[in-house]
Amino acid sequence: MAEKTTIARPYAKAAFQEAKDDKRLAQWSETLRAAATAVRDPRVHDLLGSPSVKGEDLAQFVMGVTGPALDEHGQNFFRTLAENRRLGFLPEIATLFDAFKDEEESVVDVTVTSAAPIDAAQQQALSKALERKLKRSVRLHCETDTALIGGAVLRAGDTVIDGSLLSRLKRIAFELTA
Repeated sequence: MAEKTTIARPYAKAAFQEAKDDKRLAQWSETLRAAATAVRDPRVHDLLGSPSVKGEDLAQFVMGVTGPALDEHGQNFFRTLAENRRLGFLPEIATLFDAFKDEEESVVDVTVTSAAPIDAAQQQALSKALERKLKRSVRLHCETDTALIGGAVLRAGDTVIDGSLLSRLKRIAFELTA
């Protein structure tokens, strides 16, 4: 079977293009996330694979869960997913859609894992520095891991900047034993 992301990608691209053309990226993103949450529920997931449940009924259910934000294009999108038995791919579609949306809006998620909590002023300064460096808007996500001893590890997509004391100590240990 093909990987879920491979199957989800054309649907996510189609949804993204429609949302972009209608200038409704935020609404589509919100709707897709709500639908993805609904189909993750084990009770709903069982219905998706049931041959006794009609695709139109599943589409109506998902549209009912997502709220009134859907226009005709959005309703057709969910009907198409239901007809092709692809509603189960909504979590992947929503993730890919948000990635396309972030790319369009020049936004990047950066996870900062630090040894000690980072206060608001430090977060703001770090966010501004990263925006200059990455030339994109930054959504900062902060985590704490005392195992780092000191410093921090920054992750932005495939880019990792490891300024932790733990990694420095590991490098020194490696150099001493090599």
